[in-house]
Amino acid sequence: MDTLLIHGSLVGQLRELGLAGRSPVMVHASLRKIGPIEGGADALIDTLLEAQGSRGTLVMPLGAEEDAPFNALTSRAEKDIGALAEVFRNRKDVRVNDHVAGRFGAIGPLRREILEPIPLHDYYGPGSPLERFTALGGWVLRLGADQNTVTLTHWAEYLADVPNKLTARRRYVRADTGEQWVDSLDDSFGIVDWPHGDYFTEMFRDFIREGHVRSGKVGNCHAELFAAGTYVPFAVAWMEKNL
Repeated sequence: MDTLLIHGSLVGQLRELGLAGRSPVMVHASLRKIGPIEGGADALIDTLLEAQGSRGTLVMPLGAEEDAPFNALTSRAEKDIGALAEVFRNRKDVRVNDHVAGRFGAIGPLRREILEPIPLHDYYGPGSPLERFTALGGWVLRLGADQNTVTLTHWAEYLADVPNKLTARRRYVRADTGEQWVDSLDDSFGIVDWPHGDYFTEMFRDFIREGHVRSGKVGNCHAELFAAGTYVPFAVAWMEKNL
């Protein structure tokens, strides 16, 4: 049986990684890879907030399940994002934005400034939470997440000068107003048909090789921390060169 991970030791590991004083921070996490935590997923969120410090703001992508009418406050987080996102969404002090395709949650003093407003179309582009998160000096914390899981890449896709970007038009159903159509760059399969597979993964691996990522162990997982202001221009340049 796995040993339960203790709050104090996790706080120490996160601070050693460099989380203390970083704000805002966007989290991508795999609870399974982190390991069993005393107090469960909710305790992990408390740990992240303590490691950040009292002025810290945490942000998580939430999305929503597409097979049910959307309500910003009650719709479950998208399953593929991970169980931590749903726990985060349910905390009483977490604020969410009202977007059927680009819903984020945030806790902390910058939560309103990051989350709102959000455009209906191109919700990861100009005027989006991702743009403001980057402008505010945000950091990305990955705790055992897959290497293709860097939501901030979508903001870089809007900035990259790449010809013939692919777009998507999707139908959603809101619980309050019914059918809604949303247009954006294709955030499911990429803005180009890249012959080498998943360019999110290759791009992030190259970013790591360039030495821009602080890495270490948190719980049982490999953790990574990096600045949005470093990642976004790297991703833009990478896409302009390779796509």
